[in-house]
Amino acid sequence: MTTSTAHTHHPRMNFHQLVPEVSKAMFALEKASRQGLEHSLIELVKIRASQLNHCGFCLDMHVKDARKAGETEERIYLLNAWEEATGFYTEKEQAAIALTEAITVLTDGFVPDEVYERAARHFPEQELAQLIALIVTINSWNRIGVTTRLAPGAYRP
Repeated sequence: MTTSTAHTHHPRMNFHQLVPEVSKAMFALEKASRQGLEHSLIELVKIRASQLNHCGFCLDMHVKDARKAGETEERIYLLNAWEEATGFYTEKEQAAIALTEAITVLTDGFVPDEVYERAARHFPEQELAQLIALIVTINSWNRIGVTTRLAPGAYRP
């Protein structure tokens, strides 16, 4: 088995063209998962999940979207080390980022109670459900992007 991570910058397939009904459902899920959440929080969650999943296409997209929405360069750059840069993120954002990491990585196959409870302290139950849906959705997009090798750089907000 080859473990090289180097690969060409050409997509393996046009996923959206090959499975248009799945693509349509994913875009509907995307739209539904954003409801009731702050735009800045949405982009932080999407950037952090994309970092963890090594999805260059989604990372490029959501950094561009965050910048366009007014997110600061410092907060974008420091997101990968958010636990060391807590002063740049609200407690609510930190709870959302921790939950994003727990759901994305699924350490030992579950989301730790303390991570879930931390998020539950900052998000009403409906909003917490939306956040979970958002995290699940970006993880699905990341898996499509990484598997089909979508190349970063082409996205324009």
